[in-house]
Amino acid sequence: MSIFGAMNTSASGLTAQRLRMDTISSNIANANTTRATINEDGEYEPYRRKMTVFQPKDEGFSSILQRETARGESSGSGVRVTSIEEDDEPFKQVYNPNHPDADENGYVEMPNVDPLKERVDMMSATRSYEANVTAMNASKSMLMKALEIGR
Repeated sequence: MSIFGAMNTSASGLTAQRLRMDTISSNIANANTTRATINEDGEYEPYRRKMTVFQPKDEGFSSILQRETARGESSGSGVRVTSIEEDDEPFKQVYNPNHPDADENGYVEMPNVDPLKERVDMMSATRSYEANVTAMNASKSMLMKALEIGR
């Protein structure tokens, strides 16, 4: 493991959580967008909630655990975003006969974005980001103390 291994792991977490926060922000901004995409029938569809999918950079947890247990040292490789997927939940049906996108019964398909769920996800992403910043600062502090030993 290199001297900057812990910082690289924290940096990958910072990058992944930042993308997660951007995705959540996009969901909140489009919570009322009824014309986001055009489907294969040529009709408008509401915005669909997006979610980030994380994965370890190298391999699965069990193989890393076995390898590191045998070696006797630890080395994390970090995390990466593998994809941004759309939520398959059905759209919300809201009765609003005056809306331009209302059907013949007066219902409008609204995005499947729940603002409360998005706020909770944003708080979780923010806390994870802060934890990675704290870990990076601790690594930086340890490296600085190690450099001071040589004086």
